[in-house]
Amino acid sequence: MIKGYAGRVLEVDLTARRFSFEPLDEETARLYIGGKGYGTRLLYDRTEAGIDPLGPKNPLIFATGPLNGSVAPQSNRFAVVCKSPLTGGIGNATCGGTFAFGMKKAGVDVIVVTGRSERPVRIDVDGNAGTVEFIDAADLWGKGTYETQALLGRKKSHAVIGPAGENKVLYAGIVSNERIAGRTGVGAVMGSKKLKALSVSGSRKLDMEDPEKFKAYTRDVRAIFKGHPVLGESLKRFGTGGIVNTTNGRNILPTRNFQKGRFDDAMKISGEWFEDHELVGVKTSCIHCPVSCGRDVDVPGRGVVKGPEYETLALLGSNLEIGDIKKVSEWNYLADDLGMDTISLGATLGFAMELRDRGMLDTELAFGDPAGISELIQDIGHRRGLGNDLADGTRRLSEKLGGVEFAPHVKGLELSAYDPRGSFAQGVEYATTNRGGCHVQGASMYLESVGPLTINPQNLKLKADLPIVQQNLACAINSMVLCIFTTYGIVPKQVHEMDPSSLSYRTLAFLLENSGPLFRWVQSVKGSPLLWFEKWLTLITGEKFSSGHLQEIGGRIFNLERMYNLREGLSAADDTLPDRILHEPTFSHMKSGHPLHELLPSYYKKRGWDASGVPTARTLERLGVAV
Repeated sequence: MIKGYAGRVLEVDLTARRFSFEPLDEETARLYIGGKGYGTRLLYDRTEAGIDPLGPKNPLIFATGPLNGSVAPQSNRFAVVCKSPLTGGIGNATCGGTFAFGMKKAGVDVIVVTGRSERPVRIDVDGNAGTVEFIDAADLWGKGTYETQALLGRKKSHAVIGPAGENKVLYAGIVSNERIAGRTGVGAVMGSKKLKALSVSGSRKLDMEDPEKFKAYTRDVRAIFKGHPVLGESLKRFGTGGIVNTTNGRNILPTRNFQKGRFDDAMKISGEWFEDHELVGVKTSCIHCPVSCGRDVDVPGRGVVKGPEYETLALLGSNLEIGDIKKVSEWNYLADDLGMDTISLGATLGFAMELRDRGMLDTELAFGDPAGISELIQDIGHRRGLGNDLADGTRRLSEKLGGVEFAPHVKGLELSAYDPRGSFAQGVEYATTNRGGCHVQGASMYLESVGPLTINPQNLKLKADLPIVQQNLACAINSMVLCIFTTYGIVPKQVHEMDPSSLSYRTLAFLLENSGPLFRWVQSVKGSPLLWFEKWLTLITGEKFSSGHLQEIGGRIFNLERMYNLREGLSAADDTLPDRILHEPTFSHMKSGHPLHELLPSYYKKRGWDASGVPTARTLERLGVAV
C-alpha cells in the first residue's frame, strides 16, 4: 500500500446492521488521491442513474486523504460525497474539526454508509479493536449539534447532524466540533438514514515514506506561514471577515438579494469591527493549524461560541441589509446548532424578502429588519410553517412562488458571497462547477478581484483559462484533503508588499492577464514538487507530485463529476447564472451583467468538451476516466 493511507475502507449497511473492513483500492488512490476524488469514483461506480438522494440507495461516503492524520498545517479535513438532494447532481462538502484525524487514528481511510435505519442510530468505530457498534440514538434525536457532541464526549472524534439534518432540510450539513460540511445537503442524506452521529477512535500512527524529512520540512512551512501576509497576518488578525471591506470596496459584496454589490454598513459586519468590538477569548483553529482563522464571540443566552465566517457575514448580513454583527453572530450560532449551511440559508432568506417586496409571498420578513429571523431559522430547521418551504432552497421556492429570474443559485446550489458581475472568471466558475454556485471549488476571485495581485476582473482575458486551472487545483486539494486557504499562500510575500500603483505591479498584472497559453503550459509541466502541499504528498507517499500532476488528477476528478452530472440529467443548459446576474448591471459602465455567453464556448473547448459541454472520448481517455 502507498504510504500515507491506512489501507482500509469501512463498509456499513444500516438496514442490515452489518459492517466489514475492506482493502483500499490502491489504483483508485493513485488516480484520485482520496477525499472527494476517491469518494466520487465510489459514488459513480456503485450507483445507478436516477436514485433518490434521500433514499437508502444513496451512499454517504466519508473520505480522507494521505495528508490527513499528519501534523501538516491545514491538513485535517474530511470530505463527504453523495448524490445531492438539493441539486440532484454530485454532492460533496469538506469539513475541519477533528473527525479526519480520528478516522486515520482508527486506521480507516473511507467510511461508506448505505441503507437506512428504521430508528435513530449512532455508529461507534473502535479502530484498535476492529469493532463497529450500532447504538440507539433516540436520546440524541432532536438535539442540536453542540449538545450532541457534548453528550458523546471528548474521548472520540465525532461527525453529527442537528435537527436540520433530521428533518431533511435540503441544505443541512454535517458538523465536527464547530466546523461544518455545509454545502449540497449532505446532512439531509445523513438524516434520511436516521444516522445521528458517527464516532471514531484508535491509536494508529500515520505511516510515511520519509517522516524525518516531513517533520523538518513542516517546521519550515510553519515559519513560511507565520511570515505570510495572509496566512500569518490578515487571516490570523481579522479572520475571513477581513474580506468584507475588500469585496464591498470592489462592488461585489452581495447586498439585497444580489441587487447591489455594495453595503453602506459593511464596516459593522467586518473582521476589523470584530477585532475592535466583538472578539472574546481566543482565536481558534482546526487541529494542527497555525492560521487560527476562527473567532469566538459572546452570544447572549448562548455563551462564548464560534463567530461567523465571511460567507455568513455577507449572506446573513449585507445580503439581508443587516448591519448588526451581534444578530449575524446569533443566527450563525443557530444555524450551526441546527446543522445547516449559512450560505444557502442567507441566500434563501434574501430571496424570500424580495418575494415579499414584490407581493409574491405573505411574510413579515423585510430587508434591513432583523425581527422574526431567529424564529424563522428555527422554523426552517424543524420544517414548520413558512420554514418548510424555505428548507427546500431558492430553486424550489422560485418554482413554487415565482421569481426564477432573481433566485440566486446555480444548479440549485445558492451562490456564495462574491458577485460575479465584478469578477468574470468567478462567474464562469460558478456556472460550470459541478456541485453548483460555490467559490471553494476553485476560488478564481482570489486571483482576479480580491487577492494581492488582481488582473482586470471585467475583461475577457484569461477568464476561461483561470477557472479551469483553479477548479482542477481545488479538486486535488479537496482530495488530499486540505483547506483551500493553503492555496492563498502561493502568492509570495513580495507581491503582497508591492504598491498597486507602481510600474512593477502594473507590469506584473499585465503579464499575468496576457499569459493565457503560457499559463496553461506551466500548469501542465510534470516536474519536481515546488509548493508545500506537493512536497508533503511526495514525502508522505513516496510518489512524485508537482503542479502538473495535480492538474491532471484534478482534471480527472472534475471530468468524472461532470460525467456523473450528465448521467443524472444535468446538461449544458445548467451551466448558467441567474438572469439577474446575466442581465442586470451593478457597475455604471456596464450595460448588462456577466458576459457568460462569450466565455462559455472557450471554456468548453479548453476543457476538451464538445459544444454541448460533454467531455470528448479523447479527453476521457487522456485523463484515464473510466465511465
